[in-house]
Amino acid sequence: MDNITDIAAKARQNFDILTQVRDNALLQARQLTRNAAHTIRAIHRNEYELAADLLGEADNLVKEIKQDLKDYPQLYFTGYTQDAMKEYAEACITSALIQNKALPTPEQLGLEIATYLKGLAESIGELRRRILDILRKGYSDEAERLLDCMDEIYTILVTIDYPDAITNGLRRQTDLVRGILERTRGDLTMSLREQELQEAIKAYIEQLPEK
Repeated sequence: MDNITDIAAKARQNFDILTQVRDNALLQARQLTRNAAHTIRAIHRNEYELAADLLGEADNLVKEIKQDLKDYPQLYFTGYTQDAMKEYAEACITSALIQNKALPTPEQLGLEIATYLKGLAESIGELRRRILDILRKGYSDEAERLLDCMDEIYTILVTIDYPDAITNGLRRQTDLVRGILERTRGDLTMSLREQELQEAIKAYIEQLPEK
């Protein structure tokens, strides 16, 4: 028992370092989450240059987090860190899909595949929001294109049939995606039918003889 004091001292030193690294990672994760939220807001406002700048800042944050936590995998793979990375993935994917650009890959974003897929799943909600914004002005081919994107994403996600311990809860998100997709399809169909009805009524009125 003569060395128990030294063991305790080393333990405290180790935990002091871990606490400091963890506190810094929490700050970085919160900043990354805010940045992702601001990016998505900019995208929905069609402020694409601002969104690109914000994504650049987010990319730097992701690199900082990975560098700072490279020796602390127990902190890198914690919920708050990977949740922030997921928000970053969602922002990048949403930005690309709305602007009709190539989908960024997990490797390009520097993300774990499970984290990336969860971000992909959550982008569905933002695509629905975009479609509803479009439909307020009437049916359009752009809304149809985004629905096709949603459909393709769901088609892929539903094939990722692995235990939650592997995918970090992706199955539950995939189930939510299905519901969002079906509601959006219904909204788009209703908008198309309303537009067709309005056009038919207009055409009928134009054919009426003038009094």
